[in-house]
Amino acid sequence: MFQFRIQIIKDKINHMKLNIYFSFFFLLVMSCGQKNNNLVVEVYETSESGNKLTKISKFIVTENIATIKLDLKEKRQTITGFGGSFTEASASLLNRLSQKNRDTIIQAYFSEQGANYSLTRTHMNSCDFSLSQYSYAPVAEDMELEHFTIEEDRGDIIPMIKDAMKASKDGFKILASPWTAAPWMKDNNKWVGGKLLPKYYDTWALFFSKYVSAYKKEGIDIWGFTVENEPLGNGNNWESMHYSPDEMTNFVQQHLGPKLEADGHTAKILGYDQNREHLKEWVDSQFKNEATSKYFDGTAIHWYASTYDYFPEELQYAHKKAPNKYLIQSEACIDSEIPKWKDDAWYWKKEATDWGWDWAPEEDKYLHPKYAPVNRYARDIIGCLNNYVDGWIDWNMVLDTQGGPNWFKNWCLAPVIVDPEKDEVYFTPLYYTLAHFSKYIRPGATVIALENSDKDLQATAAQNIDGAISVIVFNEGKIKKNFKILLGDKETSISINPQAIQTIVIPTKN
Repeated sequence: MFQFRIQIIKDKINHMKLNIYFSFFFLLVMSCGQKNNNLVVEVYETSESGNKLTKISKFIVTENIATIKLDLKEKRQTITGFGGSFTEASASLLNRLSQKNRDTIIQAYFSEQGANYSLTRTHMNSCDFSLSQYSYAPVAEDMELEHFTIEEDRGDIIPMIKDAMKASKDGFKILASPWTAAPWMKDNNKWVGGKLLPKYYDTWALFFSKYVSAYKKEGIDIWGFTVENEPLGNGNNWESMHYSPDEMTNFVQQHLGPKLEADGHTAKILGYDQNREHLKEWVDSQFKNEATSKYFDGTAIHWYASTYDYFPEELQYAHKKAPNKYLIQSEACIDSEIPKWKDDAWYWKKEATDWGWDWAPEEDKYLHPKYAPVNRYARDIIGCLNNYVDGWIDWNMVLDTQGGPNWFKNWCLAPVIVDPEKDEVYFTPLYYTLAHFSKYIRPGATVIALENSDKDLQATAAQNIDGAISVIVFNEGKIKKNFKILLGDKETSISINPQAIQTIVIPTKN
């Protein structure tokens, strides 16, 4: 009897085991049949509260969840790149720092571990952010430019570019821009204002060709040119040379384009290169017909017309006028300000002003209110990407605590500020703001459409060549925000701090 009871107990145990096995098998089959809808992401944030491209993995998402729905089917412009400018001011400051700090800055801008800049700019001849006024064509009436020389760049700009090339794994494009021809080529014989004399059109076209060749000999490729920095002038303050839209189109069509072509140069030519509010009249001239369009590869623009309005209608008009041409923001900076040294909080406050706060016509004053420097950068780059701009270039990479050197004392901000006397470096929040784009949206990426349910969040997205997607979200407000990223049938919930910018990277394997 005792053995019989033991057998019954054993049978029950075996039956229970069998039920457990069957239950486990059933759950396994069911789980295999169900699709995992969790979207795997990596999140990096820069915020007023102190994050600096900080990786964040834990989110407390409770209520009021907005949605950002990505649409891979609607592809827009292809990205050319993001970056800053090689100026004599920046390069000369690097020369005054210790080798350690010089390397730190170069690596921060150009290495894969840093901001990984991919699109840059430099000036041909001097500009306001030079130490003095100079030209590569110093001898008057030198029609064939036999005395052309880039000697002025050998001590500062060229070494800075070469150091950047060594630090950059993928390389970067260089866009070169003249502020003015030498005074002897102009109708007023001055560095400031005036126009290029027609008899020197061919000489000036030759100047571009010689520049590209001279830099090529230094081992530096020039990707493209803008025809003239700010052809409408700058109030006759520093180096400038004026064109009307049709005058620039004629110069490119009849002189610059044919000369570069004849000499075997493939450098791109971008027209205009000034503020967006006049963009329509310039693209109408450049892209009037096939003949005028032939040598223009695109258009360059600046942001100084407004501190917050990125002129979406003008950008869309330019894109529709020439949908297969480049549309590149070639210069931007927080102007008419002296940098705040090691004061991160100031860069998030609406205290900074710009040139228009003091000097804009009364009817345009509303375009120039006080603004937070970080907000201006984040807002503008997102607005540009959502309106067909394919490249965005900051102005000086490095300035001193005065906002120079600048021979005209036109003080401005840069993402990196240095004190050469003390050999100290300050990476401002602007550096990290730019890196949110340059580091994670690479050349060749395609901007994709999205639907954003929260009007207080600004967002843009792009898919890189390797398939990874980068979503940039900016919360300008003073309260924390919650949102979901939706991609197909997958989603993830994220929270963003007040006054913060995030890059959400969606890897290819998801």
